[in-house]
Order: sequence, then C-alpha cells, then structure tokens
Amino acid sequence: MILTIIIISILYTALIWYFAFGFDKVPTYKLTNLPDKTRFSILIPFRNEAENLLDLLKSIDQLNYPNSLFEIIFIDDDSSDTSSKIITEFFSEKSINASVITNHRQTNSPKKDAITTAIKQAKYDWIITTDADCTLPKYWLDSFNEFIQKTNANCIAAPVSYHNQKSFLNHFQTLDILSLQGATIGGFGIKKPFLCNGANLAYTKTLFKTVNGFEGNSNIASGDDIFLLEKAAKMYGKQLHYLKCEHAIVKTNAQPNWRSLIEQRLRWASKTSAYNNNFGKLTGLVVLLSNALIISLLLLSVFGYFSLKTMSYVLVIKFSIDFYLLHKTAVFFNQRPVLKSFIPAFFIYPFFSVYIAFLSIFKTYTWKGRTFKK
Repeated sequence: MILTIIIISILYTALIWYFAFGFDKVPTYKLTNLPDKTRFSILIPFRNEAENLLDLLKSIDQLNYPNSLFEIIFIDDDSSDTSSKIITEFFSEKSINASVITNHRQTNSPKKDAITTAIKQAKYDWIITTDADCTLPKYWLDSFNEFIQKTNANCIAAPVSYHNQKSFLNHFQTLDILSLQGATIGGFGIKKPFLCNGANLAYTKTLFKTVNGFEGNSNIASGDDIFLLEKAAKMYGKQLHYLKCEHAIVKTNAQPNWRSLIEQRLRWASKTSAYNNNFGKLTGLVVLLSNALIISLLLLSVFGYFSLKTMSYVLVIKFSIDFYLLHKTAVFFNQRPVLKSFIPAFFIYPFFSVYIAFLSIFKTYTWKGRTFKK
C-alpha cells in the first residue's frame, strides 16, 4: 500500500512539475505592431445560441483588424431559434464580410461536419475556429497575424478561459480550465503537445487537407480540436505552436449549474479512449490515479484504516504542486482572484473527476439537445 502511494505521488508530482517547467519554456508573446497582412477565415458553428450570440457579435465588431483581411462563416447546425436571424440582422449594416451557411451532416459529429462544410467554402488559407458562446479580444487577429509572421507555424493553439463571476461554481470551473490550460501550455513547452481548445484554434487549410481533416475519428461526436492536433503533431510537429499572448485570450461562459457541468465533462471524457497520443493517455491515467488515491486515503483514514499523518503528507504534496502550476496559469490569464476558492475546490475535485470517469464508462451524454453514445 505504501509503495503504491509513493509511486503514484512521485509520478503525479513529477508530471505537474514538468508541465510547470514547460509553461515557463513557452515565451509570452508581446505585440510589436507588425503590418496586417494575414488573411483569415473564421469559422463559427452554432446551434440554438440566440441568447449568447449578441456578446460574440459585438466583440467581432470591435476587432482591431482590417475588415478586408478576414471573413466570418457561421455554420447553422439545425437551429430552431432565431440565431441565424440575429446574425444576419447584426451584419446587415456592417462592412464585415459575414455569412451564414447550413451544416452538411455526413457523420456522427455535427461540429466536425460544420467545420468541414465551412472549410470547403472558406476563401483564405488560414482557418480560425471559435464557438458561438465566446467573446473575442480586440487584438485577437492582430496576435495571430504577428505570430504567424514571426514563426513557421501552420497550426496554432491559443488560450481560452471563462468569464469571471463571483459564484463558487464559476470559480471551480475556472480553476479546472486553468489547470487544463496550464497542462496545454506546459505540453507545448516540453515538446509534447496533447491538448488544445477548438474555441481558439488556428491552422492552414493546406494542413487540414493534408491530414484528411477529421477522417478516422468522425464517429466520435466531440474532439474536433484534439484529434486534429494529434494529426498535426505527427506530421508537422515543428510547425505546431502555442500563442501565449494575453491579447489572444478568448473567453467563454462557464456552465450555469452542476448538471450542465457534468454533461459537458462527460462529453469531454467520451473522446479520451480514442486518443492516439500516448503521453496524453499517460497524463490522464496518472491524474485519475492521483485523484482516486486521495479519495481512498480520505475514506480509509476516516474509518481508521490508515494513518492521518501519512494522508496529510500526501495531501500537502498534491496541494503544493497543484497550486504551483495553477498560480502560474492564473497570473498569465489575470485570474488570480479565483485562487481564493482553491482550498474547497482542491477537496471537491477528486470526487468530481473520479465520478465523471466512472459515469463516462456507462452513460450517454446530451449536447445541444442531442443524445450521443460514447
């Protein structure tokens, strides 16, 4: 028992420290006023997003980048509300090149179909994907434009976080996504990229066609980002980069309640068994084992089968290394206030993550009014 505890604790501590080391290895990019010359096709799939679209549209209207250098393609995935009308009316008197097209469904993955449909109509080689419930920073496209000019990138992952609210549920989710972003950036820093977020992902149309798009994983509803990243890393590893720039941070909405959060995490967990990245699989296994270990030790200690002193050592080690990476990430994302919820979240998260892992084995999940199997 003690040997198992030591092995899991060492593996977990080494892994998180490795991510923290990698996080610092990715340089923070500062805008340098390079000329605007990269042309972008921005793809935004949506389904019944009427209540979220206005914030996104306003942020698009406030982008600093020249309107002549980008187009926006909204892909309507069988919406039953007024989403398309809201988009059309908003841009009717704007000089922004925006269009709404209908998703052409061919697979079990609506979002992958939407992106594939839009890429066929995109005018420009650089594709950027985001979501309809996001807001974009003013210098978003400027950041990508300069980074492309400074690097040999053909695939760029970029930062995503949640809008700040005062509730514990919001803080819990923000800490969770900050941990994912810390691991994402850290993975790029140690040359083992395994995570990204489709709410802020750019790649060339040439790359998409060369790796045959989403072919090979279209049976899985989610994962338009991770599976494409895996293909890009395999074929174009040296041209795969992370844009660690504060002006590139896209913000989205946290889930409004625990039930919605569980459904979202089930959707995320549904794709993990199909990952081809061995480092990503190892990371997921070590994190799951560490959380399961915490639960086991807490229960054993409560019932008197394990030493409280030894358990406290394990907790302190995990607490310290988790906070070390989270603090780095929170500073970059300018979200240090959420760290005040770290202590309660630290004790809740192991139960939450193990519960999601267990449910994902047996349960279907609902996404945008549709039910999907694993």
